[in-house]
Amino acid sequence: MTEEDGVLNPDLVTPARTSTDLDPWPVATLGQKLKDYIARLGTVWIEGELSQLSNKGTSFFADIKDLKMEARVSVHSWNPGSLPKDLKVGDRVIALVKPEFWPKSGKLSLNVFEIRKVGLGDLLERIERLRQLFISEGLTDPARKQSLPFLPNCIGLITGKDSDAEKDVLQNVSRRWSEAKFRVINTKVQGDSAAAEVIAAVKTLDADPEVDVIIIARGGGAFMDLVVFSDEALCRAVAACQTPVVSAIGHEADSPLLDIVADVRASTPTDAAKHVVPDVALERSRIQEALARMLTRVSQFISTQSDLIAQLRSRPMLANPFGFIDDQAVELDRERNAVRVAINLTLERAAADLSSQTQVLRSLSPQSTLDRGYSVVRDDKGHVIGDAAKLKAGQKLKIRLAKGEIDATVDKN
Repeated sequence: MTEEDGVLNPDLVTPARTSTDLDPWPVATLGQKLKDYIARLGTVWIEGELSQLSNKGTSFFADIKDLKMEARVSVHSWNPGSLPKDLKVGDRVIALVKPEFWPKSGKLSLNVFEIRKVGLGDLLERIERLRQLFISEGLTDPARKQSLPFLPNCIGLITGKDSDAEKDVLQNVSRRWSEAKFRVINTKVQGDSAAAEVIAAVKTLDADPEVDVIIIARGGGAFMDLVVFSDEALCRAVAACQTPVVSAIGHEADSPLLDIVADVRASTPTDAAKHVVPDVALERSRIQEALARMLTRVSQFISTQSDLIAQLRSRPMLANPFGFIDDQAVELDRERNAVRVAINLTLERAAADLSSQTQVLRSLSPQSTLDRGYSVVRDDKGHVIGDAAKLKAGQKLKIRLAKGEIDATVDKN
């Protein structure tokens, strides 16, 4: 084979001077020889599936994994303008790459010159079909999402043993609410048996009456590292949970199917802690702020009412509330005196008139006439005798004098 075929021809390699413990090579010499040796390989075409991708316009980085075996390489380009713009994770591609060795850093890199899409990766295609299936079945409908409790009694956590994700969740939840209780189930988070273990843990925690919320957490990783969380059986088990489930898989850019069927998606395990428990310090601060606002409002209300009362009290009527009563008391005394004078005058006039009438009555009284020497003669029947010619001899008479009465008998006519 020749260099044009992309494979190094051993015949083209100049035998190197043997290195011994008495005549070792300098590091720079080894680095240069490695660079020269690798440079002879030239460019090669490789085939695989994109598992990670970053294209910032001025630089291109990607991971290409083998289609059958656990093997991957990282490629880069400082001139991504010639590469396809529609590349995405999961694409099956062939790429023209050239290995380069950098003696100063001792690193090997693969510079990519051309990438061609072979077809949509089977895995990504299957995940996309599942996504559309879940959407059509309503598993992603916001109406079926359960609300998280404000302060859960117990938090169920499913994550890898001694993982950074486990530490992030436990530490951040405890930092926000120190009294939080956990039930942690450690499972595999990648590999063939991971999905089954996570499903079993989900069912266990969902059946626990003390667990009020479940967190499924895993740190970031390559696309294939997170593919277990797009497993159909796992997603359906989470969708069927009676307990609210928080998906905290990878980083913000990662989006396994678990995210769309869970009740809440947290961008990271650390973010999950912010969703499941309140920040006690923040809540206390809010309470203090609320109390301060209430105190301010009450103080303002009291101040306003005090000013209003002061204004009312400054009015003449309220400045001396007894002044009106005093004025009315003076008026009452004046009216009372006027009434007293009027009554006395009326009584005096009535007394004078009564005296005058008494005098008239006395002058007209029969007793007064009798007192002047007159007398009243009555017969035995009490009739007043006014005519002496009507008297008969022997008739009994009564004579009324001014003082006393006497009996008399008519002697003759």
